[in-house]
Amino acid sequence: MTLFRRSGALVALRLMMVALFVAAQAGQTGFAPAGGGLLAACLAAAVGALLVAVPLPGSPPKPPLTFLGVPVRLGAVVVVSIGLVALAPGSPALGAIVIAGWAAPIRYPLGRALSVAGLAVAGLLLLGLANGHWDQEIPVGVGTCGAFLASYAFQQRKATRRAEAREAVLAERARIAREIHDILAHSLSAQTVHLEGARLLLRGDRAAEALQRVERARDLAKSGLEEARRAVSALREDSVPLPAALSALAEEFRDTSGLPCDLTVTGTEYRLAPEAELAVIRTAQEALTNIRRHASGAPADVRLSFGHDACELTVTNPLDDPGANRESSGGGYGLVGMRERAALLNGTLEAGGQKGRFRVRLRLPADGSPMARVEAR
Repeated sequence: MTLFRRSGALVALRLMMVALFVAAQAGQTGFAPAGGGLLAACLAAAVGALLVAVPLPGSPPKPPLTFLGVPVRLGAVVVVSIGLVALAPGSPALGAIVIAGWAAPIRYPLGRALSVAGLAVAGLLLLGLANGHWDQEIPVGVGTCGAFLASYAFQQRKATRRAEAREAVLAERARIAREIHDILAHSLSAQTVHLEGARLLLRGDRAAEALQRVERARDLAKSGLEEARRAVSALREDSVPLPAALSALAEEFRDTSGLPCDLTVTGTEYRLAPEAELAVIRTAQEALTNIRRHASGAPADVRLSFGHDACELTVTNPLDDPGANRESSGGGYGLVGMRERAALLNGTLEAGGQKGRFRVRLRLPADGSPMARVEAR
């Protein structure tokens, strides 16, 4: 019922605009519609075609009809309006040609819209040649081309904004998916290992060792829950400062491995953007996980440096096997994923052996486009 009323109101508005336009034209040329039937019919046809072709707010879209590649509706506006101008020079129907040029990029793709503009320019050119003067044809032609270009530029700007908004949504989805994947892969895979070990130990009547495995799996579940909360906090921009977060990771490393893990913080502390702080935490977590898995028995050293231009995280440990592949820990995205995360933030990540130690070094800009620096309060 609402759609019917809206459609009826639009039809009434169109008819009223046709009547007003015809009355104005009749008053301008000094004849009544009854005495100028041809002119009145041309007026009604031109304005009616224009009102059908140009969308009004709330009107449903219509499928395009074309003839020789030219949209029929706007093509009819141009043809009838040029014929009307030929019968009555200076007719307000000249404005219909300009409006048709403006409406073409809104209603149709570029190729069909250009055909409408080309038809208008060609018609005005023929009209000028037939009349032998260009008093009205040149200004209207320039106005039509200007209206077409302005409308097309506006449509392109709208399309660009829609594309940017879509890219932002897709990037945000990818970032959230990466966080969820890292959290689940890191905690659940480790829990699976411990639970499988507990199952085998229970089969061998080694209940004490099995209990330790189950307790470790429970601790990993709690750790995964904390990681999920930490990721949500980072996305909500209420995360804890980096030194506190890294201190918690170092303490977890010491508790789970029984090995030393020193944390050193240098420079004046400041807050990075949530995405950057989360990248630092994830990189530290991945590096410490690699140490537990690939360098069993090796202590870890974590350094966080707040520089004027960049924030730098370095995680090192003694290198037992120089030929070991440390590019992936088997959980989450590994160091390859960390490099991708750093690149998205205009940063760099280096990982490799150096002077008998394995080093993971993350460097993120302290200010710049993706990460506006916020001084710690």
